[in-house]
Amino acid sequence: MPDAPAFTNEALRILRDPTMFSWTAIPLFGIVVYVYAVEIEKRNWSTTLAGLAFWSVDWINEVVNTLVLRFSGKAAIWTTTGHTSFQILPGLTLEIAFLFAIAGIIFTKQFPKDPKLRVLGIPNRWLLVVGYSCFSVFVELLLHRTGSFHWYWPWWNEHNPWLIVVFGYGTFYAAAAWVHDLPTLGAKLRVTGALAGTAVAAIVVFGPVLGWL
Repeated sequence: MPDAPAFTNEALRILRDPTMFSWTAIPLFGIVVYVYAVEIEKRNWSTTLAGLAFWSVDWINEVVNTLVLRFSGKAAIWTTTGHTSFQILPGLTLEIAFLFAIAGIIFTKQFPKDPKLRVLGIPNRWLLVVGYSCFSVFVELLLHRTGSFHWYWPWWNEHNPWLIVVFGYGTFYAAAAWVHDLPTLGAKLRVTGALAGTAVAAIVVFGPVLGWL
Protein backbone atom coordinates (compact mmCIF):
# COMPACT_ATOMS: atom_id res chain seq x y z
CA MET A 1 0.00 0.00 0.00
CA PRO A 2 1.90 3.10 -1.23
CA ASP A 3 0.06 5.57 1.04
CA ALA A 4 0.23 3.38 4.13
CA PRO A 5 2.68 3.84 7.03
CA ALA A 6 5.68 1.54 7.15
CA PHE A 7 4.25 -0.65 9.91
CA THR A 8 1.17 -1.45 7.82
CA ASN A 9 3.30 -2.70 4.95
CA GLU A 10 5.46 -4.65 7.37
CA ALA A 11 2.41 -6.40 8.85
CA LEU A 12 1.14 -7.19 5.35
CA ARG A 13 4.55 -8.50 4.34
CA ILE A 14 4.50 -11.20 7.01
CA LEU A 15 0.72 -11.78 6.92
CA ARG A 16 0.05 -15.53 7.03
CA ASP A 17 3.60 -16.27 5.91
CA PRO A 18 4.27 -19.93 6.83
CA THR A 19 8.02 -19.35 6.90
CA MET A 20 7.50 -17.31 10.07
CA PHE A 21 6.42 -20.42 11.98
CA SER A 22 8.13 -21.03 15.30
CA TRP A 23 7.92 -24.14 17.49
CA THR A 24 7.04 -21.91 20.44
CA ALA A 25 3.47 -22.04 19.11
CA ILE A 26 3.15 -25.69 20.11
CA PRO A 27 3.63 -25.33 23.89
CA LEU A 28 1.44 -22.21 23.84
CA PHE A 29 -1.30 -24.24 22.18
CA GLY A 30 -0.77 -26.94 24.80
CA ILE A 31 -1.32 -24.38 27.59
CA VAL A 32 -4.64 -23.30 26.04
CA VAL A 33 -5.79 -26.91 25.71
CA TYR A 34 -4.75 -27.65 29.30
CA VAL A 35 -6.62 -24.64 30.71
CA TYR A 36 -9.85 -25.64 28.98
CA ALA A 37 -9.35 -29.31 29.85
CA VAL A 38 -9.10 -28.46 33.56
CA GLU A 39 -12.29 -26.37 33.44
CA ILE A 40 -14.19 -29.04 31.51
CA GLU A 41 -12.96 -31.77 33.89
CA LYS A 42 -14.39 -29.76 36.79
CA ARG A 43 -17.60 -29.10 34.82
CA ASN A 44 -17.01 -25.37 35.20
CA TRP A 45 -19.27 -24.55 32.27
CA SER A 46 -19.76 -20.93 33.30
CA THR A 47 -16.02 -20.29 33.21
CA THR A 48 -15.45 -22.33 30.05
CA LEU A 49 -18.19 -20.58 28.09
CA ALA A 50 -17.13 -17.17 29.41
CA GLY A 51 -13.68 -17.86 27.99
CA LEU A 52 -15.13 -18.75 24.59
CA ALA A 53 -17.40 -15.69 24.64
CA PHE A 54 -14.41 -13.43 25.35
CA TRP A 55 -12.46 -15.02 22.50
CA SER A 56 -15.38 -14.74 20.09
CA VAL A 57 -15.78 -11.00 20.72
CA ASP A 58 -12.06 -10.57 20.15
CA TRP A 59 -12.30 -12.29 16.74
CA ILE A 60 -15.20 -10.02 15.78
CA ASN A 61 -13.10 -6.99 16.74
CA GLU A 62 -10.15 -8.28 14.74
CA VAL A 63 -12.29 -8.66 11.63
CA VAL A 64 -13.56 -5.09 12.04
CA ASN A 65 -9.99 -3.92 12.57
CA THR A 66 -8.88 -5.56 9.33
CA LEU A 67 -11.81 -4.11 7.41
CA VAL A 68 -10.76 -0.61 8.51
CA LEU A 69 -7.41 -1.24 6.83
CA ARG A 70 -9.11 -2.67 3.77
CA PHE A 71 -11.34 0.35 3.19
CA SER A 72 -9.01 3.10 4.40
CA GLY A 73 -6.03 1.85 2.43
CA LYS A 74 -3.73 3.17 5.14
CA ALA A 75 -3.92 1.42 8.49
CA ALA A 76 -5.95 -0.77 10.73
CA ILE A 77 -7.05 0.60 14.10
CA TRP A 78 -4.19 -1.37 15.66
CA THR A 79 -1.36 -3.21 13.96
CA THR A 80 1.21 -5.71 15.20
CA THR A 81 4.69 -6.23 13.78
CA GLY A 82 7.86 -8.01 14.83
CA HIS A 83 8.76 -11.65 15.22
CA THR A 84 5.78 -13.95 15.62
CA SER A 85 4.95 -17.60 15.11
CA PHE A 86 2.21 -16.56 12.68
CA GLN A 87 0.62 -13.24 11.73
CA ILE A 88 -3.06 -14.19 11.42
CA LEU A 89 -4.44 -10.72 10.70
CA PRO A 90 -2.79 -7.27 10.59
CA GLY A 91 -3.54 -6.74 14.28
CA LEU A 92 -3.51 -10.34 15.48
CA THR A 93 -0.63 -12.73 16.00
CA LEU A 94 -0.92 -16.37 16.99
CA GLU A 95 0.50 -15.56 20.42
CA ILE A 96 -2.17 -12.92 21.04
CA ALA A 97 -4.89 -15.30 19.86
CA PHE A 98 -3.72 -17.97 22.32
CA LEU A 99 -3.58 -15.44 25.16
CA PHE A 100 -7.09 -14.17 24.45
CA ALA A 101 -8.37 -17.74 24.22
CA ILE A 102 -7.78 -18.11 27.97
CA ALA A 103 -8.06 -14.46 29.09
CA GLY A 104 -11.78 -14.76 29.75
CA ILE A 105 -11.20 -17.77 31.99
CA ILE A 106 -8.48 -15.95 33.92
CA PHE A 107 -10.80 -12.96 34.30
CA THR A 108 -13.79 -14.88 35.65
CA LYS A 109 -11.58 -16.73 38.14
CA GLN A 110 -11.40 -13.42 40.02
CA PHE A 111 -15.17 -13.15 40.49
CA PRO A 112 -16.57 -13.12 44.03
CA LYS A 113 -19.14 -15.91 44.45
CA ASP A 114 -21.88 -13.37 45.03
CA PRO A 115 -22.50 -11.53 41.74
CA LYS A 116 -24.43 -8.83 43.61
CA LEU A 117 -21.57 -7.99 45.96
CA ARG A 118 -20.56 -4.33 45.83
CA VAL A 119 -17.01 -3.12 46.33
CA LEU A 120 -16.75 0.53 47.35
CA GLY A 121 -20.39 0.79 46.36
CA ILE A 122 -19.71 -0.49 42.83
CA PRO A 123 -21.07 -3.82 41.52
CA ASN A 124 -18.08 -6.16 41.57
CA ARG A 125 -18.49 -7.33 37.97
CA TRP A 126 -18.40 -3.80 36.58
CA LEU A 127 -15.49 -2.89 38.80
CA LEU A 128 -13.55 -5.86 37.46
CA VAL A 129 -14.50 -5.11 33.86
CA VAL A 130 -13.20 -1.55 34.17
CA GLY A 131 -10.13 -2.59 36.14
CA TYR A 132 -9.09 -5.35 33.74
CA SER A 133 -9.79 -3.14 30.72
CA CYS A 134 -7.57 -0.37 32.08
CA PHE A 135 -4.83 -2.87 32.90
CA SER A 136 -5.03 -4.33 29.38
CA VAL A 137 -4.70 -0.87 27.84
CA PHE A 138 -1.70 -0.23 30.08
CA VAL A 139 -0.09 -3.38 28.66
CA GLU A 140 -0.81 -2.11 25.14
CA LEU A 141 0.90 1.16 26.01
CA LEU A 142 4.01 -0.79 27.02
CA LEU A 143 3.85 -2.84 23.81
CA HIS A 144 3.49 0.37 21.82
CA ARG A 145 6.71 1.63 23.39
CA THR A 146 8.53 -1.49 22.12
CA GLY A 147 7.72 -0.56 18.52
CA SER A 148 5.84 -3.80 17.83
CA PHE A 149 2.33 -2.49 18.49
CA HIS A 150 1.08 0.44 16.45
CA TRP A 151 -1.77 2.96 16.38
CA TYR A 152 -2.47 5.32 13.49
CA TRP A 153 -5.83 7.02 13.95
CA PRO A 154 -6.08 10.06 16.28
CA TRP A 155 -9.21 8.74 18.00
CA TRP A 156 -7.49 5.50 19.06
CA ASN A 157 -4.05 5.99 20.57
CA GLU A 158 -2.13 6.61 23.79
CA HIS A 159 -3.36 10.21 23.93
CA ASN A 160 -7.00 9.17 23.54
CA PRO A 161 -7.29 5.76 25.23
CA TRP A 162 -10.95 5.81 26.26
CA LEU A 163 -12.27 4.08 23.16
CA ILE A 164 -9.63 1.39 23.67
CA VAL A 165 -10.79 0.87 27.24
CA VAL A 166 -14.44 0.58 26.22
CA PHE A 167 -14.36 -1.10 22.81
CA GLY A 168 -10.86 -2.55 22.74
CA TYR A 169 -11.32 -4.53 25.94
CA GLY A 170 -14.44 -3.54 27.87
CA THR A 171 -16.72 -5.40 25.46
CA PHE A 172 -14.58 -8.56 25.82
CA TYR A 173 -14.68 -8.58 29.60
CA ALA A 174 -18.35 -7.56 29.72
CA ALA A 175 -19.28 -10.44 27.40
CA ALA A 176 -17.38 -12.89 29.59
CA ALA A 177 -19.08 -11.59 32.74
CA TRP A 178 -22.50 -11.67 31.08
CA VAL A 179 -22.17 -15.27 29.95
CA HIS A 180 -20.69 -16.37 33.27
CA ASP A 181 -23.64 -14.96 35.25
CA LEU A 182 -26.48 -16.07 33.01
CA PRO A 183 -28.91 -18.14 35.09
CA THR A 184 -28.99 -21.36 33.06
CA LEU A 185 -26.56 -23.44 31.04
CA GLY A 186 -28.91 -23.21 28.07
CA ALA A 187 -28.77 -19.42 28.14
CA LYS A 188 -24.98 -19.49 28.38
CA LEU A 189 -24.77 -21.85 25.41
CA ARG A 190 -27.12 -19.73 23.30
CA VAL A 191 -25.27 -16.46 23.91
CA THR A 192 -21.83 -18.00 23.44
CA GLY A 193 -23.04 -19.80 20.34
CA ALA A 194 -24.40 -16.56 18.89
CA LEU A 195 -21.11 -14.74 19.53
CA ALA A 196 -19.01 -17.60 18.16
CA GLY A 197 -21.32 -17.99 15.16
CA THR A 198 -21.03 -14.29 14.38
CA ALA A 199 -17.25 -14.50 14.57
CA VAL A 200 -17.07 -17.56 12.31
CA ALA A 201 -19.52 -16.07 9.79
CA ALA A 202 -17.54 -12.81 9.67
CA ILE A 203 -14.26 -14.66 9.13
CA VAL A 204 -15.72 -16.85 6.36
CA VAL A 205 -17.64 -14.10 4.54
CA PHE A 206 -14.96 -11.42 4.69
CA GLY A 207 -12.11 -13.92 4.36
CA PRO A 208 -12.47 -16.78 1.84
CA VAL A 209 -15.69 -15.48 0.24
CA LEU A 210 -14.84 -11.80 -0.33
CA GLY A 211 -11.07 -11.94 0.18
CA TRP A 212 -11.01 -8.83 2.36
CA LEU A 213 -9.01 -10.29 5.22
